[in-house]
Amino acid sequence: MTGAADATRASFVPALARAAIEADGSPPFSDQTLVDVRSGAATVVGDAHAAAVLRDGEAELVVHPDDRRQGRGAELLQRLVDETEGPLLLWAHGDHPGSRVLAARFGLAETRRLVQQRADVPAGPPAPRLRDGDRVASFRPGVDDQAWLDLNARAFADHPEQGSLVQADLDARKAEPWFDAGDFVLLWRGDELLAFCWLKLDENQPGEFYAVGVSPDHQGEGLGGAVVDAGFARLAERGAGTAGLYVEGDNTAALRLYAARGFTDHAVDVQYTLTR
Repeated sequence: MTGAADATRASFVPALARAAIEADGSPPFSDQTLVDVRSGAATVVGDAHAAAVLRDGEAELVVHPDDRRQGRGAELLQRLVDETEGPLLLWAHGDHPGSRVLAARFGLAETRRLVQQRADVPAGPPAPRLRDGDRVASFRPGVDDQAWLDLNARAFADHPEQGSLVQADLDARKAEPWFDAGDFVLLWRGDELLAFCWLKLDENQPGEFYAVGVSPDHQGEGLGGAVVDAGFARLAERGAGTAGLYVEGDNTAALRLYAARGFTDHAVDVQYTLTR
């Protein structure tokens, strides 16, 4: 296994991820996983042909498109089973057919579904509906960090990944080539941050609604729709023709909001659990 002491050995992971994206259309690793690989906080198992990233009892694995149907995925998963203890969570991004075969072979139970949705970006998106005194502004790095971290933690208190972000995680994302403060839309009421819509525009990918959050104290005020509309306006300004997002399969309120703005299902990420 590869850990913090020799994280440079895992330098093949980004290239392996890119190859999988080109073949499958879905990233095999989350952004936080790649951040943890670079920092050495994650454990990398395997090599440039097939690799898994393990952190906090959760794993994501991928086989290079040129090396599939050779049993590498099964070998890699067996290694994870042999070298870990306790429950193991495994993500199958894009619900790839190969992942279903592995899940059945190892007796994995599906425990979570994350839906990928897409929509056309309107050429003339409607202006967000705002109350008097509310305003939309771009994120100011180094100024709005703490206000956003506080709101994000409250808005995603029950979310296992998004709600746990800290300053170091935010800093890592600000250092990404795709980050643009203008794509990070905040909705304020005076000095109170009410909601946000963070967009991610990456090469050859749909303009992603990377994260959308609303203060729990202001639910039911239409703020989610307002920041999504502001996000569409920004995507149109940036020339994006297609929008994408990820949403929990059981989040009926969010699914209703996105359906009203033209989003439809595109793919599914499935989380499996191995209990022993």
